[in-house]
Amino acid sequence: MKKIFLLAFTAVSLAACQQTKPTAAADSVAKTAVTSVVASPDAPVMSFEKGMYNFGKIVQGESIHYEFKFKNTGKSPLIVTNATATCGCTIPEKPEAPIKPGGEGVIKVVFNSAGKMGMQDKVITITSNGNPSTSEVHLIGEVKERT
Repeated sequence: MKKIFLLAFTAVSLAACQQTKPTAAADSVAKTAVTSVVASPDAPVMSFEKGMYNFGKIVQGESIHYEFKFKNTGKSPLIVTNATATCGCTIPEKPEAPIKPGGEGVIKVVFNSAGKMGMQDKVITITSNGNPSTSEVHLIGEVKERT
């Protein structure tokens, strides 16, 4: 019992020594970062029709093509600056032209299942001038072994 108490006391003492106070400069930077995130009420807003597409079960080596449809529900033009996926097997394609308020667009996605097995959840991250500035959509399903 004494050994357990001594071990617990030592762990708590070491953990207490690791705590440090932030400097005044770091505290100031943290406050500035929080206050500068406020979005304009006229900012574009990317609203997806479906944030997830389940392609079901496919055989290894097949490719899936899907278009994530979205609408700009904001008050200014939406510019999609980037679209990236979690791995090289998924290739997203963003619209090049700005999407006017009330306008619609698509993020085209191709998933190549070669070398993949089992349940898949491919996350596509879209960066834009909208509010919020990043959005995620998911391509999910199961890849079965070729028989």
